[in-house]
Amino acid sequence: MNIKNICCIGAGYVGGPTMAVIAQKCPHIKVTVVDINEARIAAWNAADLSKLPVFEPGLDKIVEEARGRNLFFSTEVDKAIDEADMIFISVNTPTKTYGKGKGMAADLKYIELCARQIARVAKQDKIIVEKSTLPVRTASAIKSILDQTGNHVQFQILSNPEFLAEGTAVADLLHPDRVLIGGDMSPEGEKAIQALVAIYAHWVPKENILTTNVWSSELSKLTANAFLAQRVSSINAMSELCEKTGADIDEVAKAIGMDSRIGPKFLKASVGFGGSCFKKDILNLVYIAKSYGLNAVADYWEQVILMNEHQKQRFSDNIVSTLYNTVSGKKIAFLGWAFKKDTNDTRESAAIKVADNLLSEQAEITVFDPKVVAERIYADLEYLNTRSIAENKKLLKVSNNPYEACENAHAIAVLTEWDEFKTYDWNRIYDRMQKPAFIFDGRGILDKISLESIGFVYYKIGTGD
Repeated sequence: MNIKNICCIGAGYVGGPTMAVIAQKCPHIKVTVVDINEARIAAWNAADLSKLPVFEPGLDKIVEEARGRNLFFSTEVDKAIDEADMIFISVNTPTKTYGKGKGMAADLKYIELCARQIARVAKQDKIIVEKSTLPVRTASAIKSILDQTGNHVQFQILSNPEFLAEGTAVADLLHPDRVLIGGDMSPEGEKAIQALVAIYAHWVPKENILTTNVWSSELSKLTANAFLAQRVSSINAMSELCEKTGADIDEVAKAIGMDSRIGPKFLKASVGFGGSCFKKDILNLVYIAKSYGLNAVADYWEQVILMNEHQKQRFSDNIVSTLYNTVSGKKIAFLGWAFKKDTNDTRESAAIKVADNLLSEQAEITVFDPKVVAERIYADLEYLNTRSIAENKKLLKVSNNPYEACENAHAIAVLTEWDEFKTYDWNRIYDRMQKPAFIFDGRGILDKISLESIGFVYYKIGTGD
């Protein structure tokens, strides 16, 4: 099957970059990314490439090359669906906030709306590709909706989960460890699988493209994120023990990471993992396990989340206890709000929970992040519904200058591992802070010896006294 026209529903963190790379590598295929959010589409079409709604190193260059040639961003969803041979579904699948499965199960209402829209519009056979992270056996639900409500055209459903790490998404797309494609094991399903294989084969070695049945593909995505998050929670659990015993978690991590059976990745102790996937996908996995009566399995994976929440709580508790058991009226400077460096994504960022804890203690926080705007920071706090918008804005300020953010602060909390934080004039910062001047390094990126020689009282997660 020769694919000439691709439509992607959803212009977010996955859909935008993924389609940009496909368009760059397959100039013979027209790629249209559609979204009902007019402001988001306008941002993707902006002449100033620094205004793209997703910040990822290298993305602006790829968009610049392909946009207007064979990459298009549009709000005309029906038109793009009608013209497409292959449709990627890349919409949000948040954790349910209501009803059965509240707080754990994936909310599939946007997926269902996409399926119904495709069924209504499609007049010829289509290949539908699940790009969103979905619970196992979602493909059967999509297939049922398409077959029962459509115009009697044939649909093949493929699962093609993304394995992107924000901050390195472009590199992950250009040089993936693997591309996973799951589909029906029928002859028609195999044709659909090979059509998608052929697209990726333009730049991905064939041996790195794995094909499975659709259920294995769906479950593999949840499993991959669960395993990665488990490593982070495991090393964070050990970081607390290191602090009590005088060990250094970085030294422990290096020692165990040199074991080829373990490896060095995802063994960096921190204030906790964030992002759009880890917590959501593990909770989804927990819900699936419970729905099958596998309570021991569910309890095992839920502990990964509980450990992550504990790490954020104890970080903020340590700030309070170190500052003589009160932070009321004291200025705490936050360096970083994004959940990790090289992204403007704040979803489930550890900074949000730490800030909320300290604001509840009446601390006065000033935040500096190189890429996150004030509106996003206030929206993150508002979503928690802990206090009024007015109170959040009274207690928390956002600065565009790191030195201004730290001026007259009693303490600095490093919440994101931005490289630029290492290069600051820390003598200048120290001179303008309240004394004693504390630094709480939640990412372990600063030089302890250098900072202590300046006069800072320095705390790093996972290091004992």
